[in-house]
Amino acid sequence: MNESTRLSAEDWARAALKAIAGGGLAAVAVEPLARTLGVTKGSFYAHYRNRDELIAAALAEWVRTHGEGGLAEFAAIADPVRRLGELLTIVVESVQPLAPSVHLSLLGDRNDPRVRDAVGQVNQARLELLARTYRELGLPPDRATSRARVAYAAILGLLHLAQTDPDAPRSAALADEATAIFLPS
Repeated sequence: MNESTRLSAEDWARAALKAIAGGGLAAVAVEPLARTLGVTKGSFYAHYRNRDELIAAALAEWVRTHGEGGLAEFAAIADPVRRLGELLTIVVESVQPLAPSVHLSLLGDRNDPRVRDAVGQVNQARLELLARTYRELGLPPDRATSRARVAYAAILGLLHLAQTDPDAPRSAALADEATAIFLPS
């Protein structure tokens, strides 16, 4: 088996996402990615015609795994209290001090229409699930939408703080606080 068949297009897209997390779209370059993956550029060209195709594939993968598709497991939880509790816990616990973030790195490239679209899709899916959950918890639609925005903003804020704070509190404690704040009693 030659190297171009060992790596899939998805392998390249995932490697591009890691590069984006560390340095935005500018970090997506074929030669460094090939070195990271331990292959030659020929493997890349077996899957993509150019860097733009790889960026489009990486953004599509991120939308698939972090947007509506990535939320399907939570959306399927019938009990809104349990859904919100599990969602807040998993999201907050995944925030790691000094860890790179695709979402935050993409914000540096927000003027790129591909990025605006991908971030918009992920944000919309997350906000819709949160708003639906708050409606099911009894909040009127306008308040549910507002509460969803504030909860989501807090989560993104935690992610942002974790980028620069090596002494961030442990994520389990933060998950408990997030649940206490954003889960109506």
